[in-house]
Amino acid sequence: MAVKLFERVESGKGLFAVETISLIYNALTSILILLLFQRMDHPGIMLLERLSIVVLTLVLIYLYQAFPCRITAFIRMIVQMSLLAYWYPDTFEFNRLFPNLDYLFARAEQALFNCQPSVEFARCCPSIWFSEPFNMGYFFYYPMMLIVVIYYFVKRFEWFEKICFVLITSFFVYYFIYILLPVAGPQFYFPAIGMDKVNACIFPPIGDYFNTNDYLIPGPGFDHGFFFNLVEASQEIGERPTAAFPSSHVAISTIVMIMAWRVSHKLAYCLLPFYILLCCATVYIQAHYLIDSIVGFFSAFFVYQIVTLMYKRWFISPVFKLVD
Repeated sequence: MAVKLFERVESGKGLFAVETISLIYNALTSILILLLFQRMDHPGIMLLERLSIVVLTLVLIYLYQAFPCRITAFIRMIVQMSLLAYWYPDTFEFNRLFPNLDYLFARAEQALFNCQPSVEFARCCPSIWFSEPFNMGYFFYYPMMLIVVIYYFVKRFEWFEKICFVLITSFFVYYFIYILLPVAGPQFYFPAIGMDKVNACIFPPIGDYFNTNDYLIPGPGFDHGFFFNLVEASQEIGERPTAAFPSSHVAISTIVMIMAWRVSHKLAYCLLPFYILLCCATVYIQAHYLIDSIVGFFSAFFVYQIVTLMYKRWFISPVFKLVD
């Protein structure tokens, strides 16, 4: 049955749960900007950008109140999700001020596995037959989210607000961790110290090196591959030396898989190959240490439960209802 995009929807007249949590994150990081104002690179611009997000949110609320239907509800949700592309690199503006902790994670990796798995993985699997599938999985991160969100919008509209809230709030939980825990990952840390030190198992602290340097090592694998080039292009645009521990790629994609499984086992099975490739790719392309991905996987179940409980306790009342 075709979805009636302009079907009227009855819901609360105020903020959606997603917008509420986004504004809370906006306010908390604005306070942090004010506290660190003298040390930050462009705090005034960051505050103006946050004000613009507030204005945009209010405009979308007005639009929805004027035309309360499925499509305007979807626009309100999808705009907040698209703003994650702003909030992610924004974490770097904070943690660049603090001493980098990659040396601790590289040392832990060496102690646990007696090697650097990200280096050995790429070294053992250099061909296009590994490179392209792994890069395809990594690139599929956002499309996989979008597929699940649209599936809920079409098939389970009454749960649409809830899953958007769980997804976005989960991102914000990890973003707070990234602000306070400055870990850049192998693709930034290894070129900063030099591969000669990596091969010699020497992992020195580099202080606030990334405050003024953000060189990103090219990814391993077949450098003429289609998906390799897509991942490289996306990283050149949006990647920053931040957000390595725990891996949000693994954590959020695990939460997405939980959502998919709860609504449709067939959908989950269809996404499973991309999910597995994505999890492997986080280490293969050297975006993360292996311990980042392991902690990302296990933390996802805890974060999912906590964020779901938050929704049930605070926002259970404003569920969507279709108007006959």
